[in-house]
Amino acid sequence: MYNTNLRKQIWKYKSYYLFLLPAIVYVAIFSYGPMYGLQIAFKNYRGSLGIMGSPWVGFRHFIDFYSGFFFWRLIRNTLTISVYSLLVGFPIPIILALMLNEIKEKHRKPIQTIFYAPHFVSLVVVVGIINTMFSPSIGIVNSALAALGLERVYFIALPGVFRHLFVWSGVWQHMGWNAVIYLAALAGVDPELHEAAKIDGASLMQRIKHINLPAIQPTVVILLILSIGGLASVGFEKVYLMQNDLNIDTSEVISTYVYKRGLINMNYSFSAAVGLFNNVVNAILLVIANGISRKFSETSLF
Repeated sequence: MYNTNLRKQIWKYKSYYLFLLPAIVYVAIFSYGPMYGLQIAFKNYRGSLGIMGSPWVGFRHFIDFYSGFFFWRLIRNTLTISVYSLLVGFPIPIILALMLNEIKEKHRKPIQTIFYAPHFVSLVVVVGIINTMFSPSIGIVNSALAALGLERVYFIALPGVFRHLFVWSGVWQHMGWNAVIYLAALAGVDPELHEAAKIDGASLMQRIKHINLPAIQPTVVILLILSIGGLASVGFEKVYLMQNDLNIDTSEVISTYVYKRGLINMNYSFSAAVGLFNNVVNAILLVIANGISRKFSETSLF
């Protein structure tokens, strides 16, 4: 009976399912299809033998990674950068959206464009800007230090500076774009609520606190859950471009380690195991964050 009703519903809304079909095919091919290759994480993969013909080694690669010299440094660097990025980069777009929402419409569009334009700048260009700005010879920062009579500093080579450059440049690049979704949520707020609050004598901060923030709270919670679900992942490209032999102690993260061990050294099974470990940790963090959100609020992913 259930299958009959399901078929009727699908046939009734067949046009909607037809529009959905390309997305389903895309996800099936490019997201679920590659999962077949995850088994090389449990094998000693050899290209000449293929995935099925390679010998099975069980959890050996996972044990090698856990007992390896770089394990705790990789975990520390990855989580430090991720948590730092979350603490700094998550609230700033919310604040920016609340500020832009109070600007008159004719001024908001150009200002908003200025803020989200850096999102479309290539990471290679962004890293080039960072290297130029903080260059010890021609950088504007060191030129200002020299003008003040201070010693020039090779910031890019300092391990303690790497995280700050990485995180804050990311905030500059993406805060405007990330604020767009909050602006969309704020656009759904009934203007009559603000008019009534003004009549009752509410200040701007009171209206933001009691009207705007509750309006965007579900959006904030959902995006926070997704962000926590990616804490164990740090983007590979930007870290690798900013990395050098002098800041390697703080810049080596799981993604760059996988690239070097897997692609450069052609140790595909080991890198697959590390990548699988990384994704499992992210999945666990996502489930925990979602469970906490569901327990303390009415908003959750599932």
